[in-house]
Amino acid sequence: MKKTYSYLYLVLLNFYNEELIEAGCDEAGRGCLAGPVVAAAVILPKDFHHPLLNDSKKVTEANRNTLREYIEANAVSYGVAFIDAEEIDKINILKAAMKAMHGAIDQLKPKPKQLLIDGNYFIPYKKIPHQCFVKGDGRFTAIAAASILAKTYRDEFMLKLHEEFPAYKWDKNKGYGTADHRKALEAFGQCVYHRKTFQLKEVQLKLSI
Repeated sequence: MKKTYSYLYLVLLNFYNEELIEAGCDEAGRGCLAGPVVAAAVILPKDFHHPLLNDSKKVTEANRNTLREYIEANAVSYGVAFIDAEEIDKINILKAAMKAMHGAIDQLKPKPKQLLIDGNYFIPYKKIPHQCFVKGDGRFTAIAAASILAKTYRDEFMLKLHEEFPAYKWDKNKGYGTADHRKALEAFGQCVYHRKTFQLKEVQLKLSI
């Protein structure tokens, strides 16, 4: 029997189908100007619970790091995959996000029998059934856990890139198009980690205002 929940999704569901091995999938960094898009896939025990677990955007950085450690220690299985800026420019961000999700699912053992996807679109993975959920990271524990892993792994990676290119302040903006990031782009131009197909549009928009 499925758990009941209010239309506000105040309580995360532990499963969509109690009888199947389910994996939650989510990505981070789709809207950034620099750095990779990162996806995670997570299989959790059916009784998994942590009081802090939620959509990664609604969790503080400190709590995300606490949750990452707990998820990795208690998940049945998890996988994380990166698609870099160069490949994003070649195949477009949507295909890159889907490829990252598939790469994360590839790492799961055992293989899931059902995929729970955050968002409204997914390219089918082999013959495994999937279900898309808008704002699914605030509805299902497995998707929320995937959002935490994707976000923390990507943030960690951007901190390393910041050491190489501190002018862009990726320790603060993580590659998103914030005011300080755009100012640095106007001053220093692009670096190897910028998504060229994204950056051109953003700079043109900024300069035309």
